[in-house]
Amino acid sequence: MEQRGQRTAAGTSVPGANRRGLWGPVIGFGLVSLAADIVSDGARPLAGPLLAQLGASALVVGLVTGAAEAAAQGLRLLFGPWADRTRRYWTFTLAGYGLTAVCVPLLAVAPLAGEAGLVLASVLIIGDRVGKAIRSPAKTVLLAAVAKQVGRGRGFAVHKSLDLLGAVLGPVLIAAVLAATGSMSVAFAVLALPAAAAMFMLFWLRLRVPSSVPAAVDALPPPGADRPATVFTRGFLLFAVAAFFWSAGLVAFGVIAFHLTTTAGVPVAVVPLLYAGAMAAAALGALASGVIYDRSGAAALLALPLLIAAVPPLALAPAAGLAFAGVLVWGTATGIQDSTVKALIADLVPEGRQGTAYGVFAAFEGAGALAGGGLYGSLYSSRPLLILAVAVLQLIAFSVLVVALLRIREPQRGRSARTLRQD
Repeated sequence: MEQRGQRTAAGTSVPGANRRGLWGPVIGFGLVSLAADIVSDGARPLAGPLLAQLGASALVVGLVTGAAEAAAQGLRLLFGPWADRTRRYWTFTLAGYGLTAVCVPLLAVAPLAGEAGLVLASVLIIGDRVGKAIRSPAKTVLLAAVAKQVGRGRGFAVHKSLDLLGAVLGPVLIAAVLAATGSMSVAFAVLALPAAAAMFMLFWLRLRVPSSVPAAVDALPPPGADRPATVFTRGFLLFAVAAFFWSAGLVAFGVIAFHLTTTAGVPVAVVPLLYAGAMAAAALGALASGVIYDRSGAAALLALPLLIAAVPPLALAPAAGLAFAGVLVWGTATGIQDSTVKALIADLVPEGRQGTAYGVFAAFEGAGALAGGGLYGSLYSSRPLLILAVAVLQLIAFSVLVVALLRIREPQRGRSARTLRQD
């Protein structure tokens, strides 16, 4: 019997038997991210409470978590171009995941380290995010290469959904361990198991599909050859400026967790479950925006500043019910930011410069996150002023984003969307 075909983003027909081959690497990277996010996002909601337990003030929590997010984004400006120059995308991917697999379980030692515990915890929290900076541009280049064959909006959305499933399971696991033991140290130590699983799957993926995963990357000029066109188009730079302003207004979850446990009266053991709910909302936001992006274009991203503007009046409210709603809005915004935004960059930039593009763009996001950490930490005690400041930042972000989208041309995305409508 004749196999039904599937048309790829490039417009070629692929036999039905090969569909699994097209989606396999995307799913493989998604499973690695799932295990890694059980680790990283399992620990993330405890960052604020851990630092508070070790004696940190709201300002210190804001600065540490803001610096962590700034490192996760800003250092990609170094590692993205470096990966492009050397084309060692797998090396950077492995190294970045490895750093997270080491730093997060070691947080178990921080409460036992006496006066040095606060410094140790701060270094390890930032170290985890440095690992993300090392791996993210390289991994995203590999993912963009294979997601192109299934539609980048859908490919990135499916990958992000698996990623976010790990971000849901991690906090649930941590909440269960806290409920059973009451010990943060034990909770962090348990995360060594999914950390080992993530590294095992990553090495397995590297050995099993060494050529098919970076297929589009292998077609690029060798290191030292002439590079493709610059990434610094006016549309790209305006998009990056918009990202600075929306990132400056998007509060780190560590500050939200600090507020929930110190002001809203939420038990520490409940915070990971709220974070899991936020990640579920992020998965839905990523899937919805990815489908809209493939079908209708980048205007789907205009919802992002509006969502971010709604976070502080809800998430930092004294009533727990409003704060819970704010956590869900925060999750939806992060889901869009971490999936559909990356799909647009992949469609804007030549494949030989995507690592550089992700690094440059992330530097703008990281600078915004660092500014936002200081903003939330310093204005936390004056929440009406904080809400107003975030609203102004998001108005600027929305305005710049509109101008950027008017200048952006997306021929690759347009071909993908037309192909999907033909299926």
